[in-house]
Amino acid sequence: MTHEDHLEDEHEHDHEHEHGPLAELVTVRDWLRYAVTRFNRAGCFFGHGLTDAYDEAVYLILHTLSLPLDRLEPFLDACIPGDEREEILEVIEKRATERLPAAYITGEAWLGDFRFKVDPRVIIPRSYFAELLEDGFSPWIQDPEEVTAAMDMCTGSGCLAILMAHAFPNAEIVAVDISQDALDVAAENIAAYGLEDRIKLVLSDGFAAVPEQGFDFILSNPPYVTRESMESLPAEYLHEPGLALGSGEDGLDLVRKLLADAPRFLKPDGVLAIEVGHNRDIVEGAFPTLAPTWVSAPGGEDKIFVLQAGQLL
Repeated sequence: MTHEDHLEDEHEHDHEHEHGPLAELVTVRDWLRYAVTRFNRAGCFFGHGLTDAYDEAVYLILHTLSLPLDRLEPFLDACIPGDEREEILEVIEKRATERLPAAYITGEAWLGDFRFKVDPRVIIPRSYFAELLEDGFSPWIQDPEEVTAAMDMCTGSGCLAILMAHAFPNAEIVAVDISQDALDVAAENIAAYGLEDRIKLVLSDGFAAVPEQGFDFILSNPPYVTRESMESLPAEYLHEPGLALGSGEDGLDLVRKLLADAPRFLKPDGVLAIEVGHNRDIVEGAFPTLAPTWVSAPGGEDKIFVLQAGQLL
């Protein structure tokens, strides 16, 4: 190869790097547009707290750049250095190619103003209870300060137990899960909020290993996905623990256990609330004489049902 040929090859090699996302996308605005298109073309599914490709792209880009998550506008036209562009591209490709939920990429999930550590050992926090606990679960809990004992059954990352500790300032909380891995993550989140003295973690399949006591309030966001739905879940959900999603043929295996055992753990005026997603019809068909109250939350109607202790007896 002549000296001229070698120089020409070097020029062509350099020219290659003048094209593609890393070379052509300069600002936050550029990368946001690219990410939305990439996620849509990849067929990403958004069901873990963010509703569409745009919201997820904004979150991932701002998080990657260590920018405030609630302030996009001031940074839209900011130029991004090359090393940070590489980080953004890596995150976008991981989301689009591996179909990994955003929370597992960033290692965090949010319920309102509360941040929780998450990883594939736990289901990603998402619950209609978060909205209802902002008001102390009114009107079913008339005075949050009178709640002295509460339980979060199927606590996962510990997120709802932590929200309960804030909603009920005088309550001791028992947080139960069948997975030790989940409880290990929950312990980290509980410690991050300084609530180790108020939240007790219990490894148990339902109520089986829970020391018997009376609770003012028991809530549960249990696994409730039907077998049919489990077989057709989008790829993003397959990264979550299957144990935290499915619960038998009709999705109610654990709900049946909870309804059978809860009366032993509720005070005479205690309240039980269970989240079942879109399964209201299945619940009403399985328990035709139960007559629970179905709750409307800002994020959705009829996803949670409430029972007084007397109704269970």
